[in-house]
Amino acid sequence: MRLLVTGGCGYIGSALLPQLLAESQDTVESVTILDNLSAGSPRNLTGTGLGVSDRLDFQRGDVREYGDVENAMRNVDTVIHLAAITGADSTHDRREETFAVNYDGTENVVRAAGKLGVDNIVFASSCNLYGRASTTEIDETTDPDPLNPYAEAKHDAETRVLEATEEYDFDTTALRMSTNYGYSPGVRFNLVVNHFVFCALTDRPLTVYGDGKNWRPFIHVTDAARAYKHAALNPDAWPQDVYNVGADDQNYRVKEIAEVVQDEVNNDLEITYLRDEHPGPSYHVNFDRLNETGFELEHSLRAGVRELADQFTTPSKITNS
Repeated sequence: MRLLVTGGCGYIGSALLPQLLAESQDTVESVTILDNLSAGSPRNLTGTGLGVSDRLDFQRGDVREYGDVENAMRNVDTVIHLAAITGADSTHDRREETFAVNYDGTENVVRAAGKLGVDNIVFASSCNLYGRASTTEIDETTDPDPLNPYAEAKHDAETRVLEATEEYDFDTTALRMSTNYGYSPGVRFNLVVNHFVFCALTDRPLTVYGDGKNWRPFIHVTDAARAYKHAALNPDAWPQDVYNVGADDQNYRVKEIAEVVQDEVNNDLEITYLRDEHPGPSYHVNFDRLNETGFELEHSLRAGVRELADQFTTPSKITNS
């Protein structure tokens, strides 16, 4: 298999690339990365243990530029499309840019895949598109209710990818990913678990907006990467168009996340609650469909919190990871 990973230098990409190249050349012949380096760096790949390899090709380019996408996609049969503007709350102030990257960029990926005869696209969607659902059993048939430009653009892009299967005759799988956490070389600090751990290590109070009763499903970034790899390398195991990706026992209220971080990192830490006039999404997700693929999570939230704390307080591990 010859793969293209868009956004391959980012948070998930820097966890995914080592997993792909750990496969034999008979399974993964080559991997191409397309990244404009606006939210990542080739340095993120050095922490993965990846050296110079004739199986890995980096191309600097932007998914908003069709020519960049087509050039990177030549001689590829499978695409894992990760490239996106992330950080849902921040996209309220960058709506146009968010749609340009997350939707228009996806349109370019779809068009190029159709033109070049790509076999399969694995698309990075998000559970964030469910919004504030009243049920605690959200499955893939639940109507999306996106509450921010990030979720809106992801929903529209997911719809476009799935529509394209008939237009261009390739297979697609959309992974509605849980909220990521955990360490990777391209670690992000605007994710609630990672942010809380950093605050705890620097003796800052954990600020919870609203009453903290919002539900979110969580997934370790390594497990998220494993899911993309599994879907790309085993497409027959993922026959449905859309999958929620996570685990039933990894649904947490935001205040519970703060309590876990307090318990695991700093028992003296203060948790503060601030009024939030615009409550964010709240979604408690069901993962029964995912269970049919044979894919399972390997990491727990508490272990992931401890791992983050260890990485952030042990410089040698960050340098040599």
